[in-house]
Amino acid sequence: MNLAIAHTDPAALIARCETTGARTVGGEAEYEPGAVLPAGPWQPLTTELAARLKPAASTSDGTLVELVKLPTGPVPASLAALADPLGDPDAVHLGQAASPAKALTTTPNYQDGRRIGLHVDNWDRLDYESKHTGRRRLCFNLGPGSRYLLLADLDIRAICRALYRDPTRRHPHTDDLRAYVAGRRPLRVYRICLNPGEGYIAPTELLPHDGSTEDQDEPSAAAFWLGHWPRGVLPNLT
Repeated sequence: MNLAIAHTDPAALIARCETTGARTVGGEAEYEPGAVLPAGPWQPLTTELAARLKPAASTSDGTLVELVKLPTGPVPASLAALADPLGDPDAVHLGQAASPAKALTTTPNYQDGRRIGLHVDNWDRLDYESKHTGRRRLCFNLGPGSRYLLLADLDIRAICRALYRDPTRRHPHTDDLRAYVAGRRPLRVYRICLNPGEGYIAPTELLPHDGSTEDQDEPSAAAFWLGHWPRGVLPNLT
């Protein structure tokens, strides 16, 4: 599956999105060996690339990326309760994460503090055949600064098909992404700017991703939930 971002206004997507290639970490001590990073420099999103990101008729809700903003209406009793009205009674609030300014990627390995770069989540412990059925992640930028969502253009199942003769026996993992990029295979990375109060719903079990505060002078925090939500439950930015 190729990356699919819901949008009805290509100009609005182009205004907040840039793209580059991917590379393997080159000796940066703050990263795990083999970590996958945006190669840079960032280039503007073209009209042609924006059209490629348009979801197909066959794109399922669970594999779709949506760029969203906070809903209007009554303020929830707590931040954790923000996702309660969105349609999944089993949604889970994962908590918050603070990110310093000017970080190329934001997610650390919590055991040793080194950053892991682009990665796929594994909350649902899914194998190759069911990886596309995982819960999507809802994220909102709590500020004070803006931040970016980084997304690769290929999902981890497509990456496994490129790497292995029989991927059906595998549990797709970030190590597969790292092997793919280390083998100099093509991968495009997109970064999407999210201001405070803006966020996304994305299949982070399936799509290589991370956060970023590169080029941002202020730190920011983000709040996260996991759930199965139909498309369109929150107002769209694009």
